Amino acid sequence: MSLDSLTQLPASTILLLGVGILVAWVGVSKAYESYKLRKLGKRPPAAPTWIPLLGLDIIQDSMKNARNYTSYDGWKDKSERVGYTFEMTLLLNRLVFTVEPENMKALLTSQFNDFGKGEKFHKGWFPFLGDSIFATDGDKWHNSRQLIRPQFIKERVSDLHTFETHIQKMISLIREAQGQTIDVQDLFFRLTLDAATDFLLGSSVNSLDSPQVEFAEAFAIVQKTHTDMERLGALHHFIRFPKYKKSLEILNRFVNQFVHQVVRMTPEELESKGSHNYNFLHALAGFTRDPKTLRDQLVAVLLAGRDTTAVTLSWALYELSRKPEVVQRLRQEILETVGPMEPPTYENLKNMKYLQHIINETLRLYPAVPFNVRTALKDTTFPVGGGPDRKQPIAILKGTQVAYGPIIMQRRKDLFGPDADEFKPERWNNWTPKAWQYIPFNGGPRICIGQQFALAEMGYCLVRLFQSFEEVNYMGTKPPRMRCEITVSAAGGVEVAFREASKA
Repeated sequence: MSLDSLTQLPASTILLLGVGILVAWVGVSKAYESYKLRKLGKRPPAAPTWIPLLGLDIIQDSMKNARNYTSYDGWKDKSERVGYTFEMTLLLNRLVFTVEPENMKALLTSQFNDFGKGEKFHKGWFPFLGDSIFATDGDKWHNSRQLIRPQFIKERVSDLHTFETHIQKMISLIREAQGQTIDVQDLFFRLTLDAATDFLLGSSVNSLDSPQVEFAEAFAIVQKTHTDMERLGALHHFIRFPKYKKSLEILNRFVNQFVHQVVRMTPEELESKGSHNYNFLHALAGFTRDPKTLRDQLVAVLLAGRDTTAVTLSWALYELSRKPEVVQRLRQEILETVGPMEPPTYENLKNMKYLQHIINETLRLYPAVPFNVRTALKDTTFPVGGGPDRKQPIAILKGTQVAYGPIIMQRRKDLFGPDADEFKPERWNNWTPKAWQYIPFNGGPRICIGQQFALAEMGYCLVRLFQSFEEVNYMGTKPPRMRCEITVSAAGGVEVAFREASKA
């Protein structure tokens, strides 16, 4: 058929011809993909879908679960019905989901160089996370990690005075409530925002004094928008997110005011700050004066330092509010170790075993980052999940996205026993999980740099709270649902009432 004759065809015929060519191209592409997969290894079971290759029903279910705060339930159900490793095809792109410890180990350490964030993730999250440690691979990731790591050495982490002022302010707000119901999650988000901005920037936003902080709301909107974009895939290009642009501008304006201040400082001025006036931004500026680098790393560490700690403390208080015997035992350890008034030292926190068990158990049930994603940087395999017995290696082609869910793995009854869904700090008395079955801070080269900082802040906060209060009761009518976005928070908050400790 000549070009002239083609142009004379009716528009409907040209459209059908185009559709036919597209269908043929997709068919050939998928056949070739299947051929390459067969050469490389086995395939895991596939999640059922009514719309093959597009998976629009799966995407719709994902968005519905997000709206109803049932994302955990949806992925748990798929894992138990289909397999602990399975695949889906969404908008023609293959995605592998796993909650198998052996695959976690491969992903995070033994085959670390096979997987990364990938260019697609980097591009999609760039307006928010830029070239920070959470959005890059290779040299960019390594350089970011080397830049940040010195700020979380033990000497910095064990300096707990930054927490004290903000925690005492929060305790005063609880006392003012005089036993009335309060949303403790809201207080924890404000507390950790104040402590994080103080530590990072040398100047707190003081959200405990004024809860209507424009920056905090903008920060939350930007996070939620990027999570929704991730769920929608390429479809997000057809969706409007009206609050996103303005919220990103607010976030950048807030952070950049501090960046510009420090960039204008001379090396002598930076050095004169000394350890007494130390903050994270000053330390970073000692290594680089590039405003974009400083902005990107600050936003990433602010995200990690604020949200993850706040949600973990919120879930800890929810569980403690339903377990008075655990609170009583925790208070006993606190009073025996540091007494009713004195602030705990870093060594105190490390030596309080029951306190550590409570934090560990909270992180098991509610790992701060419930789901995560990587991209295959080359043709590779996963150790298990393929074939009829689901124990054979799985083929994964370059560019395939791999999602994993610590929140599901860490509640598997076949791994943790029939009481895996129950909050039992005592399980940690004479027990430790097997390798790669418990990864609340990830693992391998990308393990969380701020792990010890977060554990210290959470421990310090719990000690100060239960020095001041001897009882906490859950006042909600139903258990809070899990809002699974970048972090796992309690939808609707955590409503509790405290009873102040007697002065005897």
